[in-house]
Amino acid sequence: MTNDAVTLAGALADRSAWRANRCPIGRALEVVGTRSAMLIMREAYYGTTRFDDFATRVGISEAVAAARLRDLTDAGLLERRPYRDSGQRTRHEYRLTDKGTALAPVVLGLFEWGAKYVSPTGRPPVDLSHADCGAAVQVVVKCERDHDVALNEVIVSPPPRRH
Repeated sequence: MTNDAVTLAGALADRSAWRANRCPIGRALEVVGTRSAMLIMREAYYGTTRFDDFATRVGISEAVAAARLRDLTDAGLLERRPYRDSGQRTRHEYRLTDKGTALAPVVLGLFEWGAKYVSPTGRPPVDLSHADCGAAVQVVVKCERDHDVALNEVIVSPPPRRH
């Protein structure tokens, strides 16, 4: 093990003795693992709610937008709400749920990583700042006691057995 990796403990220490078939990362990617799904979530965080706007802003076909919006709604990240503009038929808009809002640190983390490592300038095209104080927003990993945690300080172990 290198000093830049997590520590696997307990039954997980012998990596040849188990498979990661119930991995929460894999399960999460089943829900949001496509480019279009993540960009639709980005747009939802930016305030987009209407089908046509999602398709246009993400740059995807209506068929792909419909499929991704259905997937994200079925997964509980977005909810459909009816609306009707004057003289028009009833349509649906898409709003973030609590579950969808809880994904924001992941999307913000991708934004931060992408700006630093894959943007041509090494800087984001927009700034993210805290509305209350104006300071730059950063994604950090902390323990429940509010300590900053580096990757090599994480211990991965099986949960306690339930009786």
